[in-house]
Amino acid sequence: MKSFYFAVLSLTLLIPLQSPAASKVAESMQKKLDFIEKNGAASHPNETPTVFSEDEVNGYLGSELVTLPAGVQSVHVSGEDGAVSGTAHIDFDQIKSGRHSSNPMLLIFSGTHDVQVNVHAHGQNHQGHVHVDSVLLDGVEIPEFILQLFVEKYLQPKYPDIGIDSQFALPDKIDSAKIGEHVLTVIQK
Repeated sequence: MKSFYFAVLSLTLLIPLQSPAASKVAESMQKKLDFIEKNGAASHPNETPTVFSEDEVNGYLGSELVTLPAGVQSVHVSGEDGAVSGTAHIDFDQIKSGRHSSNPMLLIFSGTHDVQVNVHAHGQNHQGHVHVDSVLLDGVEIPEFILQLFVEKYLQPKYPDIGIDSQFALPDKIDSAKIGEHVLTVIQK
C-alpha cells in the first residue's frame, strides 16, 4: 500500500486543513483507500471505479493520517485531464539533510522556497507513469538538467524509483488511474 500512497503523493500534494469538514473528507478518502486495499486482496476485484475528489485527496494528505517527508509543508494540488499542478513550501536544507554538493548549480536548492511542480500522470495496465513537465522555484522555472542533478543527488538515494520520468507498479490490482477535472479515478482488475 505504501507505493499507492507514494503514487497519490506523486499525483497530488496537500493543504493543511483543520476544520470538521476537512476531517470528514480525509475520512472519506481513508475509507476509499481501505476499500481499494481490501478489494485488491480479492481473487476477482470489483471493477467499479473508485473516484477520489481533489478535496478528498488534499484533505487526506493535509490530515494527521499522512506523514510528509521532512521539509515539505503547505502542499496543494489541482488536477485536470491527465495533468496535476502542485504547490508546496519546501525547506531544501531538511530535504538535503546529510548530503552536500560542491556543484554551484545546486546552490539554488537551499533554504526555504515556494515550489510549483507540473506533471502529467496516469496509470495503465497496472503501471503508474509520472512525467515532470516543469518545476518553478519562487516563480522561476528550473532548467531540466539542473532539476535532474538535484533528483540524482538528493532524491534518488532515498527514493530510487523517482525521476523526471517515473514508472512503477500499481499495488492492490489497480489496473488504471486517470486524472480528470479535479478527480482521480482508479479501476482495479
